[in-house]
Amino acid sequence: MKYVIKLGGAGLETPELLAGSMRAIAELVRDGNQVAVVHGGGVQLTKTLKALGKQSEFINGLRVTDAETRDVALMVFAGRVNKQLVAALGALGQPAVGLSGGDGLLFRARKKRTAPDLGFVGEIAASDPRLLEAVWQMDAVPVISSMALGFDGEYYNINADEMASACAIACRADALVFLTDVPGVRGQGGEILRWLSIDQIAEMAKSAIITGGMLPKLSACREALLNGVKRVRILPAEAASSLPDLTSTRVAYGTEVMVA
Repeated sequence: MKYVIKLGGAGLETPELLAGSMRAIAELVRDGNQVAVVHGGGVQLTKTLKALGKQSEFINGLRVTDAETRDVALMVFAGRVNKQLVAALGALGQPAVGLSGGDGLLFRARKKRTAPDLGFVGEIAASDPRLLEAVWQMDAVPVISSMALGFDGEYYNINADEMASACAIACRADALVFLTDVPGVRGQGGEILRWLSIDQIAEMAKSAIITGGMLPKLSACREALLNGVKRVRILPAEAASSLPDLTSTRVAYGTEVMVA
């Protein structure tokens, strides 16, 4: 099976959660699966920008990205965070190859048209998964940072959830899993929804039941399901050990997003 796993939030910041995620990914590969990892690093980027004296601004869960912020994002995402994950998998004996969306023209971006303007924030316009296939032929894990190259030659900051969805669609993944720092999608009463249909997402957004960073995440879930990805799950990072069991047993963590 092909898995695309998106890592972000506390799953990247907390050593115990990161180690658990890496062990689960290595186990998936040992079981004969092909796994691609897509990651952000928003917390690390915010800290780095703050250290440089630059304030972060978000609109609807997306970071406003001027040229300076974009350059720092490229340094943090494709540099330190990406190589940290490659090293963590390597420590388990699992080879990994660190990439950005620009490597091998894996993903091409166009500027995201929004009001107000978000700067160098992009969306995926095209993909070529041949580099992923080459890495998988080596029994390695491609680890992809959420930066992509535009047709104008500029790098664009891509929301990591959107990048993970585009990756899953491009490689025709069987499962897309978002490892997050929240226990799942909460309903109107604050309860964790074990199942959520894509038809419910728009109404929940309109009613402000889902807000902030959960908006682009659920939009990415919807896009993946409507374009052939078979299973999409939002899973808390502390439950990463259940990843190898997702397709064989009933997992009582997180939220399963479904077409209907």
